[in-house]
Amino acid sequence: MSNTLNFAPTQPARRPLRAGLWVAQLLVFTSFTLFGGMKLFMPVDQLAAMWVWPGAVPPWFLRLMGLIDIAGGFGVLLPALTRIQPRLTVLAALGCVLLQMAAIIFHSSRGEASVVPLNIILLALSAFILWGRSKKAPIPSRG
Repeated sequence: MSNTLNFAPTQPARRPLRAGLWVAQLLVFTSFTLFGGMKLFMPVDQLAAMWVWPGAVPPWFLRLMGLIDIAGGFGVLLPALTRIQPRLTVLAALGCVLLQMAAIIFHSSRGEASVVPLNIILLALSAFILWGRSKKAPIPSRG
């Protein structure tokens, strides 16, 4: 029996990481497409009743944020899932990180601290995807 411990990662240790990345990608996809769809398609007055800020920005800005959210949601999942241009998943995750940082600043500056925890969770998930899909478990291209 050896007295040395082997801390080197083994192949099975990567499986939980890959599974965690897929779960994070599904959560980001679901969140961003759900919230993006709401921003894009719901009437502004209904959104303003649920969230304070939609009534304080121009409608075009609200709709643009919806499109950006939807693009980010699809971007973190579909390229990896189809293995067509999977590097786009990394770029979409970077965009989602930047978007959540901007959202935290926006909501904090308006005194809307109650919504910041969701932004922090989405930021953490997006950063995990960015790190994991760029460094630890990149998706290989199809061809």
